[in-house]
Amino acid sequence: MSDIALFDSHCHVDFHHFDEDRDAVFERMREQGVTRVLAVSVELEQTPRLEALVAARDNVWFSVGVHPNHEVDVEPTEDELIRLAAHPRCVAIGETGMDFFRHHVDPALQQTRFRTHVRAAHKVSKPVIVHMRDADEATLDILRQENIAGCGGIMHCFSSSWSAAQQALDMGMSISFSGNVTFKRNDELREVARQVPDDMLLIETDAPYLAPMPMRGKRNEPAYVRHVAECLAEVRGVSLATLAEQTTANAMRRFGLS
Repeated sequence: MSDIALFDSHCHVDFHHFDEDRDAVFERMREQGVTRVLAVSVELEQTPRLEALVAARDNVWFSVGVHPNHEVDVEPTEDELIRLAAHPRCVAIGETGMDFFRHHVDPALQQTRFRTHVRAAHKVSKPVIVHMRDADEATLDILRQENIAGCGGIMHCFSSSWSAAQQALDMGMSISFSGNVTFKRNDELREVARQVPDDMLLIETDAPYLAPMPMRGKRNEPAYVRHVAECLAEVRGVSLATLAEQTTANAMRRFGLS
């Protein structure tokens, strides 16, 4: 048993990638000191599966939302998001945001969907999980226009510049780093991670995607968030225990958990 307590603030542990060994995934997570996870939604049809997951495990919480590049027949409404978010173990709205790296969904529709999520989040007083890829200006503009500071949020899997991070921080957003911060070529991203204030830093895996070094190329899983934590501890000049304590406290506070 590890002597640290890490919180994987963004993973997709309900996905089919884990259907064959989910219990073993949770056991490996425990062995690495990962005590809590947030299972994040990318489509509303996923919600019953997430509800079943949290009913079976007391260290998992979930979100409700539709990914910006997820194609759907019917767009989510504020009312539907509010209804689904009423579940006591739902602690966030999303993931939502803007993604111009791929264009499965038209940017104008992404924007409308994003605003719908943020407005629902205001009404339920829960933070928004924000996906921002190759769309910094558009994403940050909407966050400002929709007064994200009123409900709070997380910049998930942050991979942009310090300027973008500063703008998000000025709006009260937490900044979350995933496995890509460990990649050898990402010195600039590690420098961004070094500068994020202690109380606004989160860690995540985005499992099953984006496994960190030295697991790169494998299926990612919550246990591997320890590699992210170790990287950030080194970059920030603190112990792993300190980094774990800070990021877990930050996640608990951001998601309204005691």
